[in-house]
Amino acid sequence: MAEETKEQEEQPKGGKKKLLILLVVLLLLIGGGGGAAYKFLVLDKQKEKQEENKAEKIQEEIRNVENIGIMFEVGTFVVNLADKDADRYLKVTVILEIENEQVKQEVEKRLPQIKDSITTLLLTKTSRELRTAEGVERLKEEILRRVNAILPLGGVKNVYFTDFVIQTA
Repeated sequence: MAEETKEQEEQPKGGKKKLLILLVVLLLLIGGGGGAAYKFLVLDKQKEKQEENKAEKIQEEIRNVENIGIMFEVGTFVVNLADKDADRYLKVTVILEIENEQVKQEVEKRLPQIKDSITTLLLTKTSRELRTAEGVERLKEEILRRVNAILPLGGVKNVYFTDFVIQTA
């Protein structure tokens, strides 16, 4: 009789272990299924949106290329760079892309101010800042902001460098 009660007590414990293992396996399956669903449903949609955004950006760039503004050559600048360790010079030719003829006339009227602003900006740069593509792009953005600040209506769309040389003396 004592043996029968021991067997009865052991059976429910074994049943609880099986039930616990079954629950853990079930939770793992649900978690895996949820993770797979998230990957296939949410992440794939995000990737599609990113690809659509890239396609829209490319189309925008194509439209911008098709709508080329008036090109206005500001001139060639030769300046000493702000390097302390050596004498270095920068030679750069700046061309502005302008929206329309009215802005072109304003640029022509204010050309001395524009040249002064660009020269002053170039004198603050070091060769280290201008040796990378990011540095050159940053310089273009700064010139664009400065020139548009001088013009009452703005109107400069882009800045191009047709000559860009850093020379050590």
